[in-house]
Amino acid sequence: MKFLNYKTILSTALAATLLTGCASSNTNQTINDNQRAIIGTTVGAIAGAVLGNNVGGGSKSRNRVIGAVAGAAIGGYIGYRMDQQAKEVADSLNTTVNNDPNAVLDPSQDLIVSHTDNYVKIMFRDDMMFETNSALPTTSASAKIAKVGSVLQKYPNTIVQVVGHTDSRGSYTYNKTLSEKRASNVGNTIFNSGVKNQIFSKGCSFDKPVAPNSNATNMALNRRVEIFLYPNEQSVIDVCK
Repeated sequence: MKFLNYKTILSTALAATLLTGCASSNTNQTINDNQRAIIGTTVGAIAGAVLGNNVGGGSKSRNRVIGAVAGAAIGGYIGYRMDQQAKEVADSLNTTVNNDPNAVLDPSQDLIVSHTDNYVKIMFRDDMMFETNSALPTTSASAKIAKVGSVLQKYPNTIVQVVGHTDSRGSYTYNKTLSEKRASNVGNTIFNSGVKNQIFSKGCSFDKPVAPNSNATNMALNRRVEIFLYPNEQSVIDVCK
């Protein structure tokens, strides 16, 4: 049995990180679908080539080719799947995919669907989701959440993470509990729509504001629930940091 070289794996991971980092470091430029597919395919090809080079049996050159082709196919497919899910979710909610990082600061945007190389994110403002100090989604909010669930039925392997955020009014503990309950209830609504996905919920209290909690308008921006859709466990992030 031939084991993978640890330094080789680290080199591959670094190359992949640098490649994706260069493509996404400019926040003023949105990566389009073609660019995203190229990034996913190239990263997959690099990883596949290294893995192919370390697989026993046959010549190294042939194994590199086999690994590169397999890696490219996997990377390209994951990128395409994320793009496709974002579009389908946006369509189900009668909106479009919006990757503008400043969209979250627009008070008129109470629903934003966006995606990166690693996940799809659906952001709902609390004002359209819950009554004041309530953790139960309203009837209209539950209908919107269920539409997300209807899309997820086509993607049972997608990992779902629901995250609650509050403003800074009240104690940290109170807001932590409220954000956790809201995230949990939204997650339960998705689950009850008949999906088979793994669903996790988390409350961030007021740890991750999108704007300073200095006035009522900004506080309203910070009160939100975000649903993250991940293609695999490696893509999951700590959303409260």
